[in-house]
Amino acid sequence: MMRKAVRGVLFYGMIALIILMTIMPFLWMISSSFKGEEAIRTIPIRWIPERPTLEGYQRVFNMQGFSFTRASLNSLFLAVASTAVEVGSATMAAFVFAKLPFRGSGKLFGLYLATMMIPGTVTMVPNYIILRVLGLLDTYTGLVLPKLAYAFGVFLMRQSMLAVNDAYMESAFLDGATLARIFRSIMLPMVVPTLATMTLLSFMGSWNSYLWPLIVLTSTDKQTLQVVLGNMNGMYKNNEHVLMAGAVLTILPILVVYLISQKYVDQGISLGGLK
Repeated sequence: MMRKAVRGVLFYGMIALIILMTIMPFLWMISSSFKGEEAIRTIPIRWIPERPTLEGYQRVFNMQGFSFTRASLNSLFLAVASTAVEVGSATMAAFVFAKLPFRGSGKLFGLYLATMMIPGTVTMVPNYIILRVLGLLDTYTGLVLPKLAYAFGVFLMRQSMLAVNDAYMESAFLDGATLARIFRSIMLPMVVPTLATMTLLSFMGSWNSYLWPLIVLTSTDKQTLQVVLGNMNGMYKNNEHVLMAGAVLTILPILVVYLISQKYVDQGISLGGLK
């Protein structure tokens, strides 16, 4: 009995330690964003600012050479566009692989999944060359175009669609429904949790993307929030409170989106076959 109690204490103590180590950097970031230039370097560390100030946030929105507001709108537009392209293409491909098998579809699907093993940084060079040949560098189209191939999204949606009984499709065919109508009115409503999960993951990935926008976009007025935040690291390397304020503003939208849709993520991952 005593041994079981000790195990329980150790287990929950370890969980509490992991949670604490995870949230401490975020708490420090938020706290530092409300401190002045000198207060942030105070030893010992003070988690609650004695004299909270919005100076860091004011300097973020008054940067010279970069518009934080414009960068935020750019990131929002690109995240929405990339998500729409990824979710749309992956969902349609998954429907074909799950419910419309053809000769060699299994091998093709396996080959498609094999691309997940290739690091994204490896494919950046050929993608960059293709965009340069097509004249799509420094354009939003060039940034979004590679999102058409989303292997993980196809896998996730296919696993969820395989769980849908084929009898629904057969009944719809007998009633004269087209494939487009079946896909839109029957299949999509039955995989909403997985669809919501993929949408959230795609949106988060696009919002947090840094390297690809940095390579493709060269115009200052087209740069995304992550790129501007990276530039701030050089401009305000001795003003940590400004960097922390920029980081808080960067993660806040995605954090809100995640908290709102968290219940769909849990359902979607279970239905998508990920344990």
